Amino acid sequence: MSVGTTEGSLVAAARGGDEAAFRSLTEPYARELHVHCYRMLGSIHDAEDAFQETMLRAWRHLASFQERSRFRAWLYRIATNVCLAAAARRPLEPPTESPYPATPEGEATTLAPYPDALLDELPSTAPEPGARYDLRESVQLAFLASIQHLPPRQRAALLLRDVLGFAATEVAELLDTSSASVNSALQRARATLDRRHAEGRLGIGRTAPPDDVERSLVQRYVDAWESVDVPRLVALLREDALMTMPPAPLLFRGRQAIGDFFSTVPAGGALGEIRLLPTRANRQPALAGYVLDREAGVYRAYGLMVLTLEGDAIAEITGFSDPSLFSLFGLPPELVA
Repeated sequence: MSVGTTEGSLVAAARGGDEAAFRSLTEPYARELHVHCYRMLGSIHDAEDAFQETMLRAWRHLASFQERSRFRAWLYRIATNVCLAAAARRPLEPPTESPYPATPEGEATTLAPYPDALLDELPSTAPEPGARYDLRESVQLAFLASIQHLPPRQRAALLLRDVLGFAATEVAELLDTSSASVNSALQRARATLDRRHAEGRLGIGRTAPPDDVERSLVQRYVDAWESVDVPRLVALLREDALMTMPPAPLLFRGRQAIGDFFSTVPAGGALGEIRLLPTRANRQPALAGYVLDREAGVYRAYGLMVLTLEGDAIAEITGFSDPSLFSLFGLPPELVA
């Protein structure tokens, strides 16, 4: 399909060195490309690096863009290749640096939360006809954790086809392969996700509660936490709730295991020394934790908990002990005690 007149004139101007024209060309796709890099790599920090590299390559190689193709697809081709190269440079296992011993079911996974405020910048469009997952499902942490265990090219095929809705022929062109290879990669990727769903690690299709129920549930969680009432805290969880803490290979399954963790680990079990502020990540409610520094008289950034809700209960808790995330969420580094 040939590009429209406006896009064609912008391409011509950008090829002539007009940076403003290039920005006009790429800005409509900037956030969705950033989110694509995030899905591919699981890390918002790595996604930012990949996105910047994508923009640099697009500027440098604009002359190679064939106007019979879609400019958006051309950008996705560059972004996907950048992410595949980044994934190839990664060690097989992400660094864990966890003070907690691994649990039997735990998996070391590169994963970080993505602020809802940035997801709000995505255009409000219906999913493409070929997509299997909508936006909410495709940014949920359980889905992202699962696809991080796919080989990178399988991950790319799944995201381009089942999340973004590109046709199999388009995916083949973007990945420089055949449609048969794409379909084979998709079959293997889908089989892996089906298996993880059967194991209880991929809760796609959960029924999110209404906003008022969500607010009530989150507030009751905060109240129980600040009251150091662990029985009341875990009563808000589903019986089969899961808690993970990427990148550490930790998985706690069920109320008892999660309650035991809360009773002994965060601040040595003194939950009252950790203040919680509500935020949102990955289209899910989240809580930012600040731990008390008695000598300084302040609460310092400690970590984020993202809550996956189902009905009127918490189905999953994903914890991130990474204070560097706070600035991305517009959160202060410390609170006055």
